[in-house]
Amino acid sequence: MTPEWDVTIVGCGPVGAFAANLLGRAGLRVLVLDRDAAPYALPRAVHVDHEMLRLLADADLLEPLADLLLPADGHLHIGADHGVIRYLSAAGKPRPFGYANDYFFYQPELEAVLRSGLARYPNVTLRLGCEVTGLEVLGDQARLALAGGEEICSRWVLGTDGARSTVRKALGVTLDDLDFEEPWLVVDAEVEGPISFPALSGVAEGANLQRLSVMMCDPARPATIVPGRGNHRRWEFMLLPGEDDARMSRPETVAALVAPWVQGADHRIIRAATYRFHGLVATDWRVGPVLLAGDAAHQTPPFFGQGMCHGLRDVANFAWKLELVLAGRADATLLDSYQTERDAQVRHVIGKAIEAGKYICLLDPEAAQERDARVRAQQDIRTAAELIAPIASDLVGAGAGERFINPVVRADGGLFDAVTGGGWVLLSREQETLSPEAGAVLARLGARQVVLARDVADPEGHLAAWLGARDAAHVLLRPDFYTAALAAGAPRMSAQITRLGRAMGLAQPAAAQAASS
Repeated sequence: MTPEWDVTIVGCGPVGAFAANLLGRAGLRVLVLDRDAAPYALPRAVHVDHEMLRLLADADLLEPLADLLLPADGHLHIGADHGVIRYLSAAGKPRPFGYANDYFFYQPELEAVLRSGLARYPNVTLRLGCEVTGLEVLGDQARLALAGGEEICSRWVLGTDGARSTVRKALGVTLDDLDFEEPWLVVDAEVEGPISFPALSGVAEGANLQRLSVMMCDPARPATIVPGRGNHRRWEFMLLPGEDDARMSRPETVAALVAPWVQGADHRIIRAATYRFHGLVATDWRVGPVLLAGDAAHQTPPFFGQGMCHGLRDVANFAWKLELVLAGRADATLLDSYQTERDAQVRHVIGKAIEAGKYICLLDPEAAQERDARVRAQQDIRTAAELIAPIASDLVGAGAGERFINPVVRADGGLFDAVTGGGWVLLSREQETLSPEAGAVLARLGARQVVLARDVADPEGHLAAWLGARDAAHVLLRPDFYTAALAAGAPRMSAQITRLGRAMGLAQPAAAQAASS
């Protein structure tokens, strides 16, 4: 059976819709299936970081979201004594990544923008109200069964169908339980006015509580207060031992929990639901031509707001690889690097979130006092952005793998990405000649070579400082904005790029193959 589609995406939440935008831009034949007839109308995810804004900008999806995002000031953790124990903020500091570290949004609005972006691509088809009931891997392709008896054959399948993923279950993929499960009540409301806070000590001068995600690590009842765009606000309340989900979700109970935070402010509860905050990672993210992403591949406790960010990183990681494979420019084994790179990165963040969750969820007052002293003494991370570890695989050279910066490089405020255009970019301090082999790899990748000062300005000195701190004269950037290789000179950079080409399984153009035979 000849596949009608290059990629079939199961699930059109934010992760699936973002994937469809990237793969559609690549010119692939993409089918998107979602069992619901309309997007979910209530908010779920509420936070993204600067990396996500960069990815959205790369897909030309940021501009329509510009007025729908609240740039926030970070995260504040308050101890049992109502004093600050941890303050994660870059507010007022230089922005080497071009954007604020934290943004809050209203998910239905984000999803509307992502879905509307699909209209740009005639090669992308969205089918709503279409439920997948089965999946069968057939060698290098897959067959999907739909409710009603229809079957679809696709070269690749992407499962972005959430925590209860039908795709994951059909593959028989299990979840690695990272030993964290706590029940919480999540409440969303529209509030006309500021949130009320109790007297707090140690809050930094100039810190705006209305623009911070505030975690109350109170053993009487841990809670989080989250800002939102416009008049949207969120609370998350930990359920105490013996409390029943149904009883805690009753309107009168929810109203009583929220009341101290909305004194004097008109408000309307729009959602209250209980959740189990988990730390889970799928054992296999790729089974032949089937990939998992987002909540289908991993579930993260929300204490640093990285849940949806993980899913968009997943997509950015595999999209360019899938494009190369389907274009016949790289071997399908290139996709083996997807889980290698993302699994370790996801587990690192989940580990930090679980670590925070365990100290946040302490209910013993004495243990909470000890916790407060311990956390106040820690200097491990200063912003939530520092949680994101570098990636590592055969595709990443020595010293590389971290997210590259995206500073202002134009007088009009234009960022580095706007000048380079994204994709593969070789940034150099000065023009140097690479080996023919390295040049061939860059040509196969469609890489653009950019020389500092000649092709791109550095008014705030971020680019020169980044290269200097790593003793590098050259750095090769991937389409997902992570560094692939760096070196102090052309010979070493040439060797790194040539090795990368081999590791990626890049196919040689016919002319190069004939010349080498």
